[in-house]
This record gives sequence, structure tokens and C-alpha cells, in this order.
Amino acid sequence: MREEKFHTIIGHVKSVNGSRLSIKLSDDFKSSMPIINGLVYRVGQIGSFVRIPLGYAHLYGIVTQAGADAIPEKLTMTNTSLENMHQSSRWITVVLVGERVRSKFERGVIQYPTPDDEVHLVTIDDLKIIYSEINKDSSLTIGQISASESLPAHIDLNRFLSRHAAIVGSTGSGKSNTVSVILEAIASNQRYKSSRILLIDPHGEYNETLKNYSKVFKINADTEKSEAELQIPFWALPFNELFSIFPGTLKENALDAIRSEIQERKIASSKSLTKKPKEHSINADSPIPFSINDLWHELDDFEKQVFNKVEVSKGNWELQLVERLEDGDATKLIPSRHHPPAPGGGNPNLNKGAMGILTFLNGMRNRITDDRYKFLFDPGEYLPNLKGKSEKDLNMLLSDWLNHDKQLTILDLSGIPSEIMSSISGTIIKIIYDSLFWGQELNVGGRKQPILIALEEAHSYLKAGEDSISSRTVQTIAKEGRKYGVGLLLITQRPSELDETVLSQLGTLIALRMTNAKDRGHVGSVMPDDLNDLVSLLPSLRTGEGLIMGEAVKIPSRVKFDKIAYAPKSSDPLVSERWILEKPDSKEYEELILRWRNRKFN
Repeated sequence: MREEKFHTIIGHVKSVNGSRLSIKLSDDFKSSMPIINGLVYRVGQIGSFVRIPLGYAHLYGIVTQAGADAIPEKLTMTNTSLENMHQSSRWITVVLVGERVRSKFERGVIQYPTPDDEVHLVTIDDLKIIYSEINKDSSLTIGQISASESLPAHIDLNRFLSRHAAIVGSTGSGKSNTVSVILEAIASNQRYKSSRILLIDPHGEYNETLKNYSKVFKINADTEKSEAELQIPFWALPFNELFSIFPGTLKENALDAIRSEIQERKIASSKSLTKKPKEHSINADSPIPFSINDLWHELDDFEKQVFNKVEVSKGNWELQLVERLEDGDATKLIPSRHHPPAPGGGNPNLNKGAMGILTFLNGMRNRITDDRYKFLFDPGEYLPNLKGKSEKDLNMLLSDWLNHDKQLTILDLSGIPSEIMSSISGTIIKIIYDSLFWGQELNVGGRKQPILIALEEAHSYLKAGEDSISSRTVQTIAKEGRKYGVGLLLITQRPSELDETVLSQLGTLIALRMTNAKDRGHVGSVMPDDLNDLVSLLPSLRTGEGLIMGEAVKIPSRVKFDKIAYAPKSSDPLVSERWILEKPDSKEYEELILRWRNRKFN
């Protein structure tokens, strides 16, 4: 014991404020880089650990401050001269994070040190005790501990999934690699043969990286790469989200009328479903097929109707519908032709019941026929006929997404127009969450087969203060998802733009290099365990290195993540490859303009 004290004691506790300790480094301990058993240690390094023996127990803390800033405030007030501080730079602030009794380490502490208790270095032997204490059944190896790269870094899958997590870091910090390493660690583990991971990827950067473990759904899928076409049937969207896709706005009376019409259509088409829902439970938000082409055609026809005012008996007049000039085609969205109303109030007269929505209907038609929205309004076998009956129902879509032979589903949203990204991504999350919520007692529900939903570029559709379907749904999952087996993983380079309510619900935080001061401040405000001072470390982290804090690790750790076999690639065109080719024929601009005007890609 004497030999250990001689080698490892570095100072004494001087102040205890909850879990925060102020420690005065010993004047007898001259070297800041002692050599113990052939290994060099750095005393007082931010993020390093210290050990405080208390009888049979040993408390462990992490250094968050060093130098004059670590001096207790009362001590600085009573000593105005730094020369009276006995080498004022030899102070450190430590936050207690766990304790070891004999060889068992536990997170949190049940006892606290007192002033003048000894403080020791944490050696490689101490670290081995801490990091070897893992549950092999639920542990994932994702890298190495930076302080000693011979020690593997683990996270606990149960806590990582059920308590939610975030991976944050600037561009180029290794964020995509970290995501890939963690998801691959889950998907490649033979124990988890029924694992379910859904990755929503706005840029398609993980298609190659995780190709051995995933099924990719994307617009204009490449079947040679075993990709599947991304189809999201419009009728699965809530009413407000569906109509927010169309340009223009509708007055409240028109919205109410259309909402009622859709409800009636969904009630009618529900009668042809294999399993029929109760009629009183159906509303305009219910995920039941209906024909939007037929809805548009009838609304357009109604708005253009004209009537003749006819005297049926002396002094009695009534309006009679004037026959159309030409019937339209709902399937092809060709409108019917009607007689124009006569000027001056003569016959034929305008339909007084019309809602004045022809301009909106024109925009609606253009959106439905736009090739960019084909995944939504022409979703293959999920497209209902004019009577509202579709070949495939929503159960088949969920089975395609969540019950294939791979562990990971990637929804590549790179082909979705940016103006509806928030609405579509939010709808996808809501479809998944609502289905698992209502099916929680079934074998495919979240309780019996949990799911991890990973949201790449979360800041692009989960903005703070925004009342969107994606924000509302993710907030619900953050607050309640753990009860229903739905875990959340947010991935972002701009945490300052994320909703703070959601961030505060995350149990695990993985912070990589971050240079933006605003983002660092936001991350510091949600760091657990009084460790917000560690945010000063973030700008100096190496690429592929990060701080892991929270529920999924025994102790806050600085980790060097493994390298993924297939590095994530940007989907942007490579300028150096394209600019060496010959310029194209100018005649192609004619075809370009035609496609633009037709809103078709071919």
C-alpha cells in the first residue's frame, strides 16, 4: 500500500460540492507526466480519471477543469494575491461518476469524500477493472478507449436503444463512420437475428456502407443492386399533411367539406378491406385507401357546373343542371367541359354552391402528375382504383419495410423534393410508431420486437420551435417510445437547431469534434452528470474520436471508433470526373425544357 501511495497519489480533496470536487495537487508531486510500471500518465488532463480510496470502496471522478479556474470561489475571495495560493495552477475540478467496491464497478456514488482525503491517479489496471465490467449478452464493441487503445470500448444495447441516443459532430468529424460502426455492430451480431433498425437517410450515403446488412428503398431504385422502389401511398398520410403538399391554401369551409368527402370515401372503401374496421372509428386521417383522382375529378366537375333557371309553373322557378359538353377522365385527370356561364346573369348560371377552389384544384392536379411526387401519388400496387380499392394494403408495406431477411432497413429519401421532406419523413415515422403502438401486444409490435429508428440529418426536419408532424412525432417517441419498444437515434451536425425538449430526453450522447461555438453550447446544456465543462474538449478531438456519456456506458469515455469497411460516400457528382468529358449537344436543352414543362423525368 505504501508503494502504491508513493507512485499514484497526486493530491488531496479540498472542497466537496455535491458531486463536484476541488482538488489541490500535492506539492510533493512535481512531475505532470509520471512514469508508472513503464507507462507515462498525464496528471490533470481534461477528461482523464482520478481515484479516491474510501476504505474498501474507491470513488472515480473525471477531470473537468484544471488550473486557476478550478480554485474554489471562496478561496479566491479570501486570497486576493495569486502568490498566496501556493501554485494556484495546481488545482483540478473533478466530477464523481462511479465507485468500485473490491472488483465491482457501479455507476453513481453512495458516499462522498471529505476534505483532505487522498486523490490518486487512475492506472491502466484501474481502467481494466472499469471497462471489463460488461454484460456480454447486451454489449457492443465499437472501438477502443483513447486513454489506452488496448482496451475495447463497449456500449450497452438495451440502454442505448430504450433510453434513446444522439450522435453529434461537425462535418468531417467521422459522424457517418460512427453511425455505421454502431449499426453494423448490431446488424452483424448473430445473437440479434430478429433485430429491426430503420434508418431514414436524406442523402443516400449509407447504401454502400451497410449494404451487407440492409435492404434499401429509394426512388428510381437500381434493381441490379437489389434496391427496392420507395413507395409511400398518399392515403396513409393524415389529412392535413396530405393537403399541405398541394400549393395554395383553402378556406376553412372548403377544408371541412373536402375532409368530410374523404371520410365518406374511406368509409365506403373500408368495406372492401380483408379486415374491416368499425365505421365509427374512421375519419379523414385513417390510413385507408381512397381515389384522389376521383376526388379531384368530382370537385373540379362540381366547381364548373352551370344551371339554367327554368319556370316550372307560373311564378315558380327552379335551377336545372346543364348537361356537360364533354365528360372528363378521372384516371388521366382530364377535366370535364361545361358551358361557360352567360354574362349579365342570364342562362346558364354559375353554381352558387361552388367553393371557389378551381385555382387550388389546378395546383393539386399539377402536383399529382409531377414525376417528383410519383412515389406518393402513383405508388404501384398501393394505388387505389377509382372505387378506392388497392391491390396491396398497408400491412404489406410494413412487412416490406420491417420484416425482410435483413436486419437494417434504409429509406433513402434523396429523391424526395426538399419542400415536403419534413412532411414525408414525419409521416413515415408516424406510420411506424402508430402501427407499433396499436400492435404493442402482438408479436410484431414494439414490445415483443423492439425497433431502433435512426434519423440522419435530424436538424433538417426536426427544427426547434417548428410545429411539424416530424417534430410532434419524434417528441412523442422521445417521451413515450421506450414503453412501446421504440428507440430513437438522432444524428446531426447542427444540434443547436434541434428541439431542446427532444435532446433533453436522450439517455446517451456521443459527441464528436465540433467547431461551432453555438452547437457546443447547446450540447453542453444537455450533457449528463455535471459534465458540461467537457464541451471544451470537442474542438480538439481527432477525426473518428468522440465522447460517450450517459446510460449506455458505465463511465463517461473518450473513444476512438473503429473504421467501417466501406467508407460512407457523398451522393454529390464528382466534378473532376464530369468536367473531363466532352460538352453535350446543345439540342438536349430542348428536351430539358420539355421535361421541365411536362414535369416528367423521361
